[in-house]
Amino acid sequence: MASVSCGHSRWLDRNMREKLREILEREEGIKHEVYLDHLGYPTCGIGHLILPEDEEHGCEVGTPVSEERVAALFEADLKTVEDDCWQLFDHFEYLPDNIQLVCAAMAFQLGRSRLSGFKKFRAAISDGRWSDAADEMIDSRWYKQTTARAERMIALVREVEEEKKDGR
Repeated sequence: MASVSCGHSRWLDRNMREKLREILEREEGIKHEVYLDHLGYPTCGIGHLILPEDEEHGCEVGTPVSEERVAALFEADLKTVEDDCWQLFDHFEYLPDNIQLVCAAMAFQLGRSRLSGFKKFRAAISDGRWSDAADEMIDSRWYKQTTARAERMIALVREVEEEKKDGR
């Protein structure tokens, strides 16, 4: 997928990039070879779906992928995620860190087109209604398909709600 720059400054500082990478490595895993994901699609690195324009396209399962290449693919994927988040969430740069991380992790997993279908979730995020956003996450096919992962993302959203209640 080609990345389209929206002209915004980067929202992920080094600390946030590291946190997002930790989340995605935990959720996606990291493999320095071509493998088939749970849907049978060729993948490598940190959950990078191999695209026709990637040099790994057409490589056999088990083909090695260097650490440098994994890092380059991940950086490109982060740029796509960033652009997706700018398109899908109003005032994304002002959202609490945990909310940005959850939105970015969901964009990474689902892609812009599927995440755009989470209309009530996105509205709740836009309005700062964290509890409603968490409830909308539960009320989805995504939750049913990847429950453990979804629960971890929901916990991050609920932390923000608790901070709000505590006045932090």
